[in-house]
Amino acid sequence: MNKAELIEKIASKSELTQASSRRALDALIETVGEALSAGDRVQLVGFGTFKVTERSAREGRNPKTGEPIQIPASKTPSFTAGAELKKIVNNR
Repeated sequence: MNKAELIEKIASKSELTQASSRRALDALIETVGEALSAGDRVQLVGFGTFKVTERSAREGRNPKTGEPIQIPASKTPSFTAGAELKKIVNNR
């Protein structure tokens, strides 16, 4: 399912227009992104938790040449599914 299909589903289930559904989805994505960049966690009980995890610096290899390269430390967003979401996925 892509973003346009998700917006259609949200609109049909919530009886909102597609334009309103698009704005709501965009607002959710922006708000979660802002919270994560500020170092906060976003916990939606039953659905899951968005948080930032830190990756330490490490050595990797250039796949083309095999030459070792340094990969710098970075932060990456992660999502952990909640109990209700897991239950929905496993029952279908």
